[in-house]
Amino acid sequence: MKSKRSAGIVVLRRVAMGWQTLLLRAFRNWDFPKGLIAPGEDPLAAALREAREETGLTDLTLIWGHAFRETEPYAGGKIVRFYMAETGNERIELPVSLELGRPEHHEWRWVSFDQARELLAPRLRSIVDWAESVVRRDAEPSNVRS
Repeated sequence: MKSKRSAGIVVLRRVAMGWQTLLLRAFRNWDFPKGLIAPGEDPLAAALREAREETGLTDLTLIWGHAFRETEPYAGGKIVRFYMAETGNERIELPVSLELGRPEHHEWRWVSFDQARELLAPRLRSIVDWAESVVRRDAEPSNVRS
């Protein structure tokens, strides 16, 4: 059986207390913006497309480059590759999906890493841990960008 491949973005924004990450809710499930990679589509391009389609964000900056982490296989072998990007926007749109005739998600929320761990499924906690470790590492004095 061939695994399903998806790509997404851990969207981050700087706030006075550090960093917040964007979570989207569909029914009772919280997740990062993500979706299936189209045939022949680059995973990063798919991740950026899905984030734009699901949130309306067009200002995502890949300040951490093309680094990514993948989930363990779940739900019939599905694997999601996550990248990290920063936005300056606080307000998120939940655009209407042409396929569904309604937004894909019911709610959005900016949360701390700890809050994300509480809301997300256990399979995504390693992604939160990775994202938090990257931003904390970059905040160390020897890694501050000029």
